[in-house]
Amino acid sequence: MQGWDSVMIRSDVELGGTDQLFNIMVGRDLQREEGQQQQVAMTMPILEGLDGHQKMSKSLGNYVALNESPGDMFGKLMSISDELMARYYQILLHEVLPADMHPMEAKKALARRITERFHGAAAAARALEEFSTRFSARDLESAELPSFVPGAARDFVSLVVEAFAQCFKVSRSRSDARRLIEGGSIQWRGEKVSDPKVVLAEGETGVLKLDKTRAVRISG
Repeated sequence: MQGWDSVMIRSDVELGGTDQLFNIMVGRDLQREEGQQQQVAMTMPILEGLDGHQKMSKSLGNYVALNESPGDMFGKLMSISDELMARYYQILLHEVLPADMHPMEAKKALARRITERFHGAAAAARALEEFSTRFSARDLESAELPSFVPGAARDFVSLVVEAFAQCFKVSRSRSDARRLIEGGSIQWRGEKVSDPKVVLAEGETGVLKLDKTRAVRISG
C-alpha cells in the first residue's frame, strides 16, 4: 500500500530514510507495471536517538522536537554520548568532529548551533548560559528546575522513572533507572545514590539530578 502511493501521485522522486528503501523500490516496480516512468529513489541516513542505539523516535522518547524550548533542546543535545557526537556532527552539521576539541566543548558547540538554527543566536546563548549555571557550575540549588511531586512509590527507581516521564516526557524503564543508580548517575541533594532500594522519606524535599543535563526539584 505504501508503494502504491507512488503510482497514485505519479511520483518523480521519493525521499526517505535508508529503512524505507524497500518500500520506495516497490513503488518503482508498481509504477513500471502501470506504465509510468519509475521514480528516482533517494535515501538519507537514519539519525540515532538520544539513547545512541535506536533511531530517533517520539514513540521511543529518545527524540529532540523542533518546537521544544531552547533550554530543553540544548539540554537534550548535551545528553548524547561522546561516541554519538561524531555521528551528529556528520548528519546535522555536515562536518567532521574536530579531533583536537575537548568532548564537552564539542558537545556545547553542537547544542548551541542546533539550538541557534531553530531559535536564534540570542536564545542559544541564553540556553548555554543556563546550562553552565545548572550543571557545569553545579549550582543546582539556585537554578530554575522542573517541580516534581512523587507518587505513592518513593523508592529511587520509581522516582527516576516518574521524573523522566512527568518532567521531560522521556520513557525510562525500571531497569534503565536501576542501571543509572548503580552507575552513579543519580544524585540526591548533591550526593550519589548507589542503592536502588533506598526510599525517600515522606515530605522530604530537594534536588534530584537524573543525568548530566537534567534535574528536578522534589517539592513534597
